[in-house]
Amino acid sequence: MLWPALRALAHGHLAADQVTRLLHDFALTERVRTAGPGAAQSIAHRSLIDGESAALVLDLARTGDSGWVFTLFHTGQQPAAATVEEYRERFREAVSRNGLTLIQVEPPTSADEVLLTSVAADKADSPFGARWDPVVEELSRLWPHLGLAMDAPREVKTVKLRELMLTSAWPQAPEPLRREAEAFLHGA
Repeated sequence: MLWPALRALAHGHLAADQVTRLLHDFALTERVRTAGPGAAQSIAHRSLIDGESAALVLDLARTGDSGWVFTLFHTGQQPAAATVEEYRERFREAVSRNGLTLIQVEPPTSADEVLLTSVAADKADSPFGARWDPVVEELSRLWPHLGLAMDAPREVKTVKLRELMLTSAWPQAPEPLRREAEAFLHGA
């Protein structure tokens, strides 16, 4: 089974020669991946080994007419942090060099890698719906509900927290949590 260790989503048009260059730059074989999430959209991939034992799969997939997904998969053993960061840089460089728009990198390490859903205050499109439902009274317990690990970078937490605070559910959150969130945003 394949699990994503790193995934970058981008949007934009690529000419055939740009796709060919991506395949070359990442040493991908133009062969559809048949296993793991998103296999149906895969256009090229390759297997590699991280260090001495972690089996990885590097994949390029296409979604729709102009969506691109760069993914580094693992087969159970997480790749080294340095490997993930190397591919994060390579994915971002490929997106930039080819004139694509970066939509999201998962897991994010900076604010520009966070997918924003443009939630308006009057909409129910929050992780909590239109009302505050979860029994979350501390900021430390809120992060998983926002799809973040406890050790996610502060910059990423800030973006996700600000987005949540724009939803119609936020005013219903417990007062101690709202105060703690404000303190977090002001650097306390």
